[in-house]
Amino acid sequence: MKIIRSVRQMQSHCRILAANGKSIALVPTMGFLHEGHLSLIRKAGKLCDRVITSIFVNPTQFAANEDFSRYPRDEKSDLAKIKKAGGDVVFIPKAKDIYPDNFQTFVDVQKLTRTLEGNVRPGHFLAVATIVAKLFNITRPDVAIFGMKDYQQAIVLKQMTSDLNYPIRFVIAPTVREKDGLAMSSRNSYFTTEQRKEAVCLYRALRRAKVMASENISDLNAIRTDMERVIKSICPTAEIDYIAFTDFESLEPLMTIRKNCICSLAVRLFNVRLIDNMKLL
Repeated sequence: MKIIRSVRQMQSHCRILAANGKSIALVPTMGFLHEGHLSLIRKAGKLCDRVITSIFVNPTQFAANEDFSRYPRDEKSDLAKIKKAGGDVVFIPKAKDIYPDNFQTFVDVQKLTRTLEGNVRPGHFLAVATIVAKLFNITRPDVAIFGMKDYQQAIVLKQMTSDLNYPIRFVIAPTVREKDGLAMSSRNSYFTTEQRKEAVCLYRALRRAKVMASENISDLNAIRTDMERVIKSICPTAEIDYIAFTDFESLEPLMTIRKNCICSLAVRLFNVRLIDNMKLL
């Protein structure tokens, strides 16, 4: 497995791979890898000749009051996991190389970023789209793979890929969950053992919404109220940022449950902010 830290070396390596007829899959990450990330790497290995995993904690996508400085990092463990999962190349750039002095160009995907996470975290998707566009330019992948847990992010980046005519097959892989249903996330490591037990409230609330939808309950206010009840019954101190029902493709808000409805939510538990989602119909 090859480790590359230089942008120019990464570009050169990818040009050589392409010249030799090798297809490239890119799995962008911020490190501190869990089984969700590793499932993407394994999937990428089935789709392309070479798998590049990037590790970069992107400073521009964290607001001043967010957890950039304490975001978990463990490069040694990440490298061992990537190798075991079948990764071929790991790209670990430095922030000063990604954002050199006088950097001033950003990618703005407009409509899809004005709701849900984009409404709560202004500027977040501007930073996400920009770093991913840069990674695409550096690695020139044939396939890019993202997880369903960060659903809005995936839809935004899929739109960017199409709008900017990147010749990339965009793949959204299913969310990988713990045995109790909690979506795997690097931020889960923030919880104590007891706090972790209450984090399952997001999944339980989503499951409740899906059951209600299957029972032909279409009143979104009734479903949202029941979801809030489930969350608070498991974690009384939880703070709900939003519970939203949108169209699976357009992210347009829905007035009632219908086909292609996805429920997304963001909840703060013990000063840790988690997101999750589930397609209801």
